[in-house]
Amino acid sequence: MLSMNLIFDIDGTMWDTTRVIADAWKAAIAGTGVDSSGITADRLKKEFGKTMDVIFRNIFPAVTDQALLDEFTDRCIAAEDETLGALTYDESDSIIAEGVPATLKELSRNHRLFIVSNCQCGYIELFTGKSRTADLFEDTLCYGDTGTGKGDTILTLMAKNGLDAGDTFYIGDTTGDFEASNYAGIRMVFCEYGFGSVEGAYKNISSFPELLELFG
Repeated sequence: MLSMNLIFDIDGTMWDTTRVIADAWKAAIAGTGVDSSGITADRLKKEFGKTMDVIFRNIFPAVTDQALLDEFTDRCIAAEDETLGALTYDESDSIIAEGVPATLKELSRNHRLFIVSNCQCGYIELFTGKSRTADLFEDTLCYGDTGTGKGDTILTLMAKNGLDAGDTFYIGDTTGDFEASNYAGIRMVFCEYGFGSVEGAYKNISSFPELLELFG
């Protein structure tokens, strides 16, 4: 099997934190007078995959003052990081997609593994720490690092690590992932069990371990 470059999304692809994060965000803005009833796991599944600034504008449409929106964003992210960081390994295992750590370990034997996400700084590290996979990824990059959309962030990571588009794949679960992959000129493997719907991906998988059938 030839070595490939596999770039992974996180949310919906390797774990589902939407329930945990919805609760954390609600707690973060409790007492502010802003309605938090719309912050649900199902709503976040529709938002995740977008950049953080877009997510918070969509979640708090009534907050038109940018300084206040920034304050809410900071509160929510701090609560999210604290809550996820406090999860035990057993709690973390319950939100990680089936077979993720073992599959990544096997893939790392023959392929170079990376992560690109539209998340804030520190979120990737929370995932790799809780899933015990930090040593399997050669490099990671996120919106918090670059301030750019996922397509440009993928290109930045590819340039930094000398990755050729011909042997580089993105593994994700949303239309945004598909559009970013096309923008970067690479093929996408679509995770059907995730948060979105995609037509035209290079391959579809119904479980994470199926990556071993594609890449060995």
